Amino acid sequence: MFSAVITGGTQGIGKAISLKLISEGVFVFILDNDPEAIKDFEDEISDVKLYNVILCDVANRHKLFRTLESILTQKPALKYLVNNAAISEFKTLEELEPEEWDQIMAVNLTSYFLSAKYLASNLIASRGSVVNLCSTRAFMSEPNNEAYSASKGGVFSLTHALAMSLQPNVRVNCISPGWIDVTSWKKRSKRKTPVWAEKHHLQHPAGRIGKPEDVAELCWFLLSDQSDFITGQNFTVDGGMTKKMIYEE
Repeated sequence: MFSAVITGGTQGIGKAISLKLISEGVFVFILDNDPEAIKDFEDEISDVKLYNVILCDVANRHKLFRTLESILTQKPALKYLVNNAAISEFKTLEELEPEEWDQIMAVNLTSYFLSAKYLASNLIASRGSVVNLCSTRAFMSEPNNEAYSASKGGVFSLTHALAMSLQPNVRVNCISPGWIDVTSWKKRSKRKTPVWAEKHHLQHPAGRIGKPEDVAELCWFLLSDQSDFITGQNFTVDGGMTKKMIYEE
């Protein structure tokens, strides 16, 4: 048995990835900064002994280092890292404060670098693999998402840089989700039953909006030895939307 570290793993796509890894017999150390979401996760997954949720602000590099250092003293041996934690602040360029920019970069990009840095020697020893959660917003944008898009563009570049630095013992890939409906995967106080019009599904060439499970299944494939000839790559999971030409009449 091996273990994994996943950041932001109690809600949304991160939760789906956590549950997928648990179902594959991987012991998962989940780092999260939301006490309410942690409690909900532990209440709902109380009969499984294959995880440990740790309260940790990944934007605080000292707390992140101490948390990861503690994990490395435990068993089973670390083999997988999933950098998933992310925040966003969609404000106009005039309204976005430098401190907000810095916070988004700290969570969405710097924590990914630091986690890989701190865990590198153990990942090399276990011939492990890393998956970073990127976004289609790294390659296309709406107005007022400069910080989030820039952070995800950094994740894309960081991924292939890490793949070259950690070769040949560690593979590093990233996943860029598009519209993934996480409304039923949030903590209880924010959870909703999704109701989308048919037009929202049919605008996707795949015929539907994405589900967190779509990303989780790919994540496990990229972590596992089934993909041992794949590294440095980005995989878009968006139902074909970024390949769709749209014209207005």
